[in-house]
Amino acid sequence: MTGTALIAGASGIVGNNLARHLVETGWDVHGLARRPVDIAGVTPVVADLTDPASLKAALGDARPTHVFITTWMRQATEAENCHVNGAMVRNLLDALGHAPLAHVALVTGLKHYLGPFEAYGKGTLPQTPFREDQDRLPVENFYYVQEDEVFAAAARRGFTWSVHRPHTIVGYALGNAMNMGVTLAAYASLCRESGRPFAFPGSPQQWHGLTDVTDARLLARHLAWASTTPAAADTAFNVVDGDVFRWSWMWGRIAEWFGVEPAPYSGEAMPLEQQMAGAAPLWRELSARHGLVEADLDRLASPWHTDADLGRPIEVVTDMSRSRRLGFLDYQPSDDAFLDLFSRLRAERVIP
Repeated sequence: MTGTALIAGASGIVGNNLARHLVETGWDVHGLARRPVDIAGVTPVVADLTDPASLKAALGDARPTHVFITTWMRQATEAENCHVNGAMVRNLLDALGHAPLAHVALVTGLKHYLGPFEAYGKGTLPQTPFREDQDRLPVENFYYVQEDEVFAAAARRGFTWSVHRPHTIVGYALGNAMNMGVTLAAYASLCRESGRPFAFPGSPQQWHGLTDVTDARLLARHLAWASTTPAAADTAFNVVDGDVFRWSWMWGRIAEWFGVEPAPYSGEAMPLEQQMAGAAPLWRELSARHGLVEADLDRLASPWHTDADLGRPIEVVTDMSRSRRLGFLDYQPSDDAFLDLFSRLRAERVIP
């Protein structure tokens, strides 16, 4: 089954990979963004989710059957996150009041279980592996507000919904605020060029404990599957690759690919924000020497977000039983997710 898709956030890591997958499988795809990127087969829609007038003007003639909400905007506080990101979902669905919506899919993440950035990985946390039927945390969380906006619109208008909770997403996108794969690629490249140690930045719990990640290509397939499978309607899903690993192993795999020697783990966090501080001039030099497509390191790397993921004080693994029981059996080796991404970044001259 296919349809007419509108992807909110088509220029991001999730939306970009989803758009390519839907085009390849025969969908009519429209990609909404403030600054759309060129994706073959995708009709760009220029609009601002925070501006209802902008949305109504851009979407007045749109007739999507399926909406995929894959974007958010970070604010200074969680209260502002709730206000702004809840309004973005509401504005989008209000602007599509005329459309024959069959399904709306919302991408959130494991902050559903770990809490917002203000309280990330702190306090009393649910036992791992995280399961979809665990209760919400008793704190403000913009993911909950986004969900409630989708639930309310679905109740009014009769479309089905799905919520997708990936772990750290590994995939191709440039200029994305939450991109561990590209951040680690930039960091490893800087270490190789400067001779500095390739040192794991995270906590002992992350170094030694089990974890998982989500390949953006697998997430794209999961979004399409849940949106067209009747048994998956009105359900929240965790989405991960299907394997588990320890960073003490994965760090060596990444180091080998880049041809750097992994530094012995120090036993304490060494945040990337500190390690990469002041590296912008070196990156500009690398960019000029190797003819890279992006000379601005800040547009490629998001050290703050990678530090949040790798600095967690607990191991984080995710249960995916709901999807398996309903027939989604896709699997992605997580080391290949990283290495495939690095190969593409090098082929497209994003990294040296």
